[in-house]
Amino acid sequence: MFFTLTQALAVVCTLVIAIAGWLGAAPAAYAQDNTVDYTLTDLSFRDFSGKQLSGTSFAAAEMREANFRKANLSKTILTKASFLRANLSFADLSGTFADRVIFDGSDLSNAIFTDALLTSSSFGEANITGADFSGAIIDRFQVAQMCKYADGVNEVTGVATRDSLGCR
Repeated sequence: MFFTLTQALAVVCTLVIAIAGWLGAAPAAYAQDNTVDYTLTDLSFRDFSGKQLSGTSFAAAEMREANFRKANLSKTILTKASFLRANLSFADLSGTFADRVIFDGSDLSNAIFTDALLTSSSFGEANITGADFSGAIIDRFQVAQMCKYADGVNEVTGVATRDSLGCR
């Protein structure tokens, strides 16, 4: 069975809308007034502490040393973003799509990454004390590296970091 180019594009558009809906991001025509798209922006050193950012996009954004302490980043799109030395302590990143994201040197203490997609992301020298990665999809190599120093219990979920990573 062959598809015309128009049919193939319709299928691709339908899949993109379905995935966006699953991630909590509404199609542009249905976007909420308070939703901001930070894709491809430089947000280095900015203060987003305590902000409600659920469902937004930070794809390929630069957030070097930005402050996201206690921010709600659930169901966001973070693909190819850089949080180098950022403060994400107590941030909610549950259900995020964080493929190829740099978290190196970041403070992720007590952050919640439940059910997040974290493939090809790096966590070098990140503080993951008390972070909850339950149900997250993370590369095995990265998990092995984090298990070397994983410690603590998440103050919100009560889950031990080592348990959430499946460390032995």
